[in-house]
Amino acid sequence: MGIGWQNAVIALGIALTAVIYLHLSTAHTQKLAQEHTNQMYHLSYVPGFFKHDQQPTGPGFRAKTLPALGLLDRTYETDPDFDPHREKSQWERFGNYVAHLNRASSKVQYKVFYITRHGKGLHNVKEDEVGRAEWEAYWSRLDGDATKEWIDARLTEQGVKQVEYLRDFWRHAFSHSQVPPPERYYTSPLTRCLETVQISFTDLDLPENRPFRPIIKETLRERFGVHTCTKRSTRASIASRYPGWEIEPGFAESDELWQPARRETEEELKNRLLSFLNDISQDHATIISLTTHSWAIRGLYEAIGHPNVWPDAGHITPLFVRVESG
Repeated sequence: MGIGWQNAVIALGIALTAVIYLHLSTAHTQKLAQEHTNQMYHLSYVPGFFKHDQQPTGPGFRAKTLPALGLLDRTYETDPDFDPHREKSQWERFGNYVAHLNRASSKVQYKVFYITRHGKGLHNVKEDEVGRAEWEAYWSRLDGDATKEWIDARLTEQGVKQVEYLRDFWRHAFSHSQVPPPERYYTSPLTRCLETVQISFTDLDLPENRPFRPIIKETLRERFGVHTCTKRSTRASIASRYPGWEIEPGFAESDELWQPARRETEEELKNRLLSFLNDISQDHATIISLTTHSWAIRGLYEAIGHPNVWPDAGHITPLFVRVESG
């Protein structure tokens, strides 16, 4: 009888601990999701400038990096004064047009996002092996199998090659297409994104006034919970692997958002991305690099009204955004 009661007390203690953990984690998730209600900015995508805006939506099509990022061949109202003889590149004329828009109003600003989906990760390989249904039901909840580990998944060899191609793409785009380098680099804290942004922009001839110093943002991470590939490493581990990178203030040492039995809802994801967008709208940079995940990109698109174009792994999609304050 005594041992039975002891076991019952232990079991009750474990259950209460789990309930408290779930409550605290859920409260933290809901706080992130609700921060969008205090927005200082309204963001919307501006159509008619990039080919990606016109591409098919849904999972049957995967958007890939296009030459010169798919900037449409078109004229701008600023062309007659800036380039009367059409001697400048499309990107030079577009950049001048964006600068003109940003000078026109202090309440409305325009930004260009270079959105990169990370290269192929070890979790993607396992899902390919077993199929989506079995991955969702069983394997996604494990840390790995007998041959690989996908908790906070790293890039595969194929994923590394994909982002090495992105580095070559950027080198050509900067020098031949006059695509402007990013003024700011934001990235998810998950390892596959950290590896992607590091490889993509290493050994490039970047302007001194636009140094490569990524800012790691919790709100730019993948839809979290249940799947172990969405659980991030500790702050100390990230800082030791990427010295000199900026980790945003308030970034917890351990992952306080990921829960083994609860996944972030799509609505919470969209609201979290709204919070992220509201945060970086205070950044005066016009050209901004975002390195993130498939779910996060789709949540971002939904947040600003962009068509639901699914990005392929290791590819870049541009986005022209209007930011209105007040």
